[in-house]
Amino acid sequence: MRILVIGGTWFLGKAIVQSALSQGHEVTTFNRGRSGADVPGTEAVHGDRTVREDLLKLAQRGPWDAVIDTSSSELPPRDVLLSATSLARQARRWVHISTVSVYQGWPHEALTEGSPLLKCPADADESFGYTGADGSPTKYGFQKAGGERAVVQVFGDAAVFLRPGVILGPGEYIGRLPWWLERAKRGGSILAPAPAEQRIQPVDVRDVADFALRQAAGSVSGGFNVTHPDGIAFSDFLHQCLHATGGDGTPVWVEPTVLAKHGVKQWTEMPLWRTHAGVWAVDSQRAVEAGLRCRPIAESVRDTWQWWAADGRPVDHPRWAEHGIAPEKEARILAAL
Repeated sequence: MRILVIGGTWFLGKAIVQSALSQGHEVTTFNRGRSGADVPGTEAVHGDRTVREDLLKLAQRGPWDAVIDTSSSELPPRDVLLSATSLARQARRWVHISTVSVYQGWPHEALTEGSPLLKCPADADESFGYTGADGSPTKYGFQKAGGERAVVQVFGDAAVFLRPGVILGPGEYIGRLPWWLERAKRGGSILAPAPAEQRIQPVDVRDVADFALRQAAGSVSGGFNVTHPDGIAFSDFLHQCLHATGGDGTPVWVEPTVLAKHGVKQWTEMPLWRTHAGVWAVDSQRAVEAGLRCRPIAESVRDTWQWWAADGRPVDHPRWAEHGIAPEKEARILAAL
């Protein structure tokens, strides 16, 4: 296939490009050239996807069998609409990386692809939406739902939406798994969120990339929840972090009410921990039936540590600093138990 990847230089975009090239596809990438080096073997086009003139110049490099859009996470729907409209005649299919945050019920309810979505116009600007008092719904979710609507408006039944929850793996730029790995390596008593048997559903970036390419070549449209169908218990996840790093730490499982009493922030200070009932109850059966294959999470942990220990360098991102509890705060909580 001839594939256009919008983005394509870091984490998921880079994984998609590398997988596509390994399968013999011809790949064009389009980005501003700021976040990472272009992958060798691609036709790299630099420009700003929010500028119509840049998009029209890009369109002259087409046609493509599919566009895979990995770079719209911080864009309002109107900019997604501009991209889709500008490239409509040059692409057979559009695979859009979205998020589970587009669902009205996330993270409070168990979800399937039939769950209702947040409502946002296809031409909305960055002001549309709001974040609820309890952190849901999110303005981000509204914006991403509007982005989906924008793509549907242009591509109709040739639009595909991948809705991952948490993506981990080599190259991660958020810092969730690297933080747990570093904490495991440091050892000692490790503050951990009870219950230990809570299952989580992170998916490996390489598996998301392969599934995106499968959908680029396919004919089925609509949304796919991209979460690990088996998941892993939090206790097993921490065990794998300890095993990968050689750390001799011991998890101390603390009830959510106690963590909340000490002001531990869910999702950030304690990465991957969130008490909402639906956060790890996202059904991915439709994606599995369409070809999603997820490696064991233990493999993702191991490979991420190998990347990180070998001086892995993620793209600089402001969200990195948000993740992980400070050692002094962790020590105070452990001492108070």
